[in-house]
Amino acid sequence: MAFAGKYELESQENYAEFLEATGLQKAKTDHKVVTEVVQDGDSFTWTQSIPGWTWSISFTLGQECELQSMKGVNFKDTVTMNDGRISAQFPEYFFTAEIVDDKLVMICVTPGEKGVTLKRVSKRI
Repeated sequence: MAFAGKYELESQENYAEFLEATGLQKAKTDHKVVTEVVQDGDSFTWTQSIPGWTWSISFTLGQECELQSMKGVNFKDTVTMNDGRISAQFPEYFFTAEIVDDKLVMICVTPGEKGVTLKRVSKRI
């Protein structure tokens, strides 16, 4: 599945609830997040940015790697792809991403009985 490209946030669901559940309330912004995905085979660099802030991770599918959460927490995980969907377990949430109708659909789910699901849909730019 080809993820490479640049995407701009088009819609999102449960954004404020997700920020509260993960302790990222200070990260709230009205700016449209731009996500850039550079893909070389199974190797990816995934960057999200808004004016004045950038977060980037690099990983190779199926290989354990050192990642950093948006809260700055370093952790190790093996990012996988199944049925065209990328998956990774972050300390604060479980992340998936897939391309649907040429749009990047990212879903983050916090753990627990009262878990919050953030859904972000971004259009290719």
